[in-house]
Amino acid sequence: MKNGIIILAVIFVLASCNNQNQSKPMDTTQNEKVIKQYFEYFNSHNWKKMAEMYTETADFKDPSLGQGIVKQTRKQIQEKYAALNEVFPDLKDSIVQIYPSGEKHIIVEFVSTGTAPDNSKFELPICTIFTIENGMITKDFTYFDNFEEEDSK
Repeated sequence: MKNGIIILAVIFVLASCNNQNQSKPMDTTQNEKVIKQYFEYFNSHNWKKMAEMYTETADFKDPSLGQGIVKQTRKQIQEKYAALNEVFPDLKDSIVQIYPSGEKHIIVEFVSTGTAPDNSKFELPICTIFTIENGMITKDFTYFDNFEEEDSK
């Protein structure tokens, strides 16, 4: 009987210790809200509000900016998208899926579409990894196929 009580006590202690080591699921809801707001600003072409979602200077990886990491200010971000919007007045991003990844990262799969002044349309699948710290976007690493076909001679 005494041995049974000791065994039960040991099992209880081990079970209690084991439960403390289990990690709680991360709450990425706030970061997802940030990104959904970001795309709302994008699709309403509110470049100023969208740029304000970044830290004063943020890190970018973007085929349109060249290779490697490029630092951009909010002003540069706003100007870049305003210029893009001049070429494609109906510029729109449609989210396919949002993938939270850890405490600071949100991966977004989306399709960008638009129509140029000559009525040519584009549809470009894109994947962006956002790093969000203290509610602000600090990194924007964007990947898409930047291949341009050459005219055959």
